[in-house]
Amino acid sequence: MQEYTPLDQRARLLFYLQAISRLMFLWLPMVAIMAGVLVALVSVVGGLVAGAVLSFLLFLAAVWFPSLAFDRWGYMVRADEVLITHGVLVRRVTAIPVSRIQHVDTRQGLIEQWIGLARVKVFTASGIGGDGVIPGLALEDAEDLRDRLVSLGGGDDGV
Repeated sequence: MQEYTPLDQRARLLFYLQAISRLMFLWLPMVAIMAGVLVALVSVVGGLVAGAVLSFLLFLAAVWFPSLAFDRWGYMVRADEVLITHGVLVRRVTAIPVSRIQHVDTRQGLIEQWIGLARVKVFTASGIGGDGVIPGLALEDAEDLRDRLVSLGGGDDGV
């Protein structure tokens, strides 16, 4: 049986940087607001303790979760479908028939550009956005995968 292709090793750093960014710019400000509300409604000690405990738990998640997420990502290109697997708490496998692929994009966010990675986004006729995303690929690998999927995709089906 064919094995899933793992992400580039630099994707582990990407996942950590994304987790730390979410922690610093989303979660910690939310915890600060929550702690402030608890200080005002309950008590100073209760609000500060709750804020500190929640901040510590979120920090642990930001340190632990990205490595698990990296280990669970993979993709497989077959003659008739693309399989994408990921998920830590809930494992997900997405199968995209190559005959349904309409177009494929490679994209790079700021952190991805800095590290030299890209993500491949596969679109089908479903109209709900990207049907499959594979993050954390070396830019050259992402471009090769994009070209390969476009060449595997069915001919013009009139859609």
